[in-house]
Amino acid sequence: MKKLSEIFSKYMKYLFNLDRDRIDPASVIEQIRSGIEFKGTNLWILIFAIFIASLGLNVNSTAVIIGAMLISPLMGPIMGVGLGLGINDFPLVRKSFQNLMIAYFIGLVASTLYFSISPVYSNHSELLARTTPTVYDVLIAFFGGLAGIVATSSKERGNVIPGVAIATALMPPLCTAGYGLSIGNFYYFLGAFYLLFINTVFICLATYLMLRFLRFPYIHYPDPKKTKRIRAWMILIVLVTFIPSVVIAWFMISKNIYEYNAARFISKELTFPKNVIISKNIDYQHKTIEVVYLGSSITPEMAKEANVKLPMFKLGGTKVTITNGFNDSTEALSSVGEGFGENLGSRNVELLALQNEVIQNLKSGLEKYNKATVDSLFMKEAKALFPTLVKASIAYTVSENAVTMKKDSIYLGYFTFTRVPSRIEVERLDNWLKARLNSNQIKLIVERN
Repeated sequence: MKKLSEIFSKYMKYLFNLDRDRIDPASVIEQIRSGIEFKGTNLWILIFAIFIASLGLNVNSTAVIIGAMLISPLMGPIMGVGLGLGINDFPLVRKSFQNLMIAYFIGLVASTLYFSISPVYSNHSELLARTTPTVYDVLIAFFGGLAGIVATSSKERGNVIPGVAIATALMPPLCTAGYGLSIGNFYYFLGAFYLLFINTVFICLATYLMLRFLRFPYIHYPDPKKTKRIRAWMILIVLVTFIPSVVIAWFMISKNIYEYNAARFISKELTFPKNVIISKNIDYQHKTIEVVYLGSSITPEMAKEANVKLPMFKLGGTKVTITNGFNDSTEALSSVGEGFGENLGSRNVELLALQNEVIQNLKSGLEKYNKATVDSLFMKEAKALFPTLVKASIAYTVSENAVTMKKDSIYLGYFTFTRVPSRIEVERLDNWLKARLNSNQIKLIVERN
């Protein structure tokens, strides 16, 4: 048994041995050094790659973005920083870092310039994907960096380096940061730049660790005190980079679970006969579910029964708001008519008073319905204020809180645009509608056409 274990151990060492394919460390160092500087050819290639990646992000083309990542020379100075730390060559670390900052600055300027003059403003999925980095991006950068340095130090690299360039995705977040600056959205800028920072730090860390694992010779013998100080800084930078990504990932996972449970709750408990759901809004941050129906009135009992079942879907503490597209005044008028047919005696005065009240309510409701009419004048005003507007619809309806059973009259506005409007544009639309309809009770639904 012992002999079998030794044979297995030797076989595993043979399989995972990196020394067989290794090239001379001096050749590896020289090769990484050659890709550090950004001047002449490298600089022009970087600028062209930035514009290609920006175009790919602008038109939401994954193939174009991948092409830009393959062209990009950004991996050179990042691996240079890791190499300098790994072989104790601090002049190389400084030189690599300086060139990396130059590359990032040029990339940021080029992408900001492109998106400032681009006629397309849509926030496509390829852009938005680079604004919320998580711990998964950390792992991709780390394992990508490990694969990159192992391939660089081996005789047969195959397609590893291009694959690392695609997987670690340095160009798209740099261009997305430029996009954020061009439209004045600092949430996009910070999110994209954080992703770029994650990729940079963990590719450097992977390069450093693998070089030490491969026992690359030191250029200068390390001073124990200086080495300890550098390692402390490295640990601090890694933690500062890593911890926020874990928090973001946890938030995203919790949000996805909440939205999945809320969708199940709506499907199973808030689907009523003779009613069609025309809009639903699930807000994880504020723990609210808003559902807008078109059809027959939903009774308080139906809403209460659904509300009681929230804990079964792990939605405890959630506030549910149901908006029904029909006013109850028509039902009240119908009941008045039935009362007249049944008893015209002593209740006449009471019923007449009720009828007059209902008629006044209907007149008031009709006036509000007329205000909500989308006519040619309304569309001309809206189009002048919002050139990207495609369709507009306004309805006067009744909202009912599923918890308190309180009813409230609101205007429901549905607007579609050629592109997703910014938060400022939505606020401007909301303020304009409030002024035009003379009401603060407005619920907006804004979508891209």
